[in-house]
Amino acid sequence: MKTKYITKKRLFTALVIAAVALLTLCACDVKNVSRQEIADSCIRIHIRANSNCDADQTVKLAVRDGITAYLETALVGCSDKKQAFSVLEREKGNLIKIADGTLAENGFEYKSSIRIDNEYFPVRNYDGYEFPEGNYDAVVINLGSGSGDNWWCVAFPPLCFVPDTQEGEKIVYKSWIKELLDKIFG
Repeated sequence: MKTKYITKKRLFTALVIAAVALLTLCACDVKNVSRQEIADSCIRIHIRANSNCDADQTVKLAVRDGITAYLETALVGCSDKKQAFSVLEREKGNLIKIADGTLAENGFEYKSSIRIDNEYFPVRNYDGYEFPEGNYDAVVINLGSGSGDNWWCVAFPPLCFVPDTQEGEKIVYKSWIKELLDKIFG
C-alpha cells in the first residue's frame, strides 16, 4: 500500500480552522474536557438516505461527495463555531441544490430537505476519535424520506473534508493539530 503525505497547503487550510475551535477545549487541562464541551464545540453533518436499498445508499454517498466538496471551500475562513453556523445557515439553499441535482442526475425523483437543529446523538467514533453521546448542533440532510442509514461527520471543525486518494493510498497526517486532537480524545 502506498503512503501519501498531504501537502501542507491543502491540509493547512482545514486544520487552521480546526485549531481555533480545539484551542478553546484545551485552555487549561486537556483531560478535563467534558462531554458537553466537546458537543458545544462541534457542528455535525448527517446525510440520511431514503432507504437502505443499495441504490439509495449509493446515491447518498454521491450526495455526500458533492456536499463535502462544496463545504470544504464554503467553510474556509470560519474561525469559530458561530461563524461556521452562519455560513451553514446561509448555504442551506445551495446544499439542497447540490443534493437535488445529484439525485436527479442519478435518476431519482424524490427530493432532499435540510434542517439545522440541536439533537441527541449516541456515542460515535470518527477516525479514531470518540464523540460522546449528547446533544449536538447538526446539519441534517434527508434524501427522500430520510429513513435509511446515514453518513455522518463533523462539519466544524472540519474533520471530514479531506482530499480524495487513489485506490490503495493511505493518507498520513503530520501536524501539531492532529497531535492536539489525539490529546483531546486520548
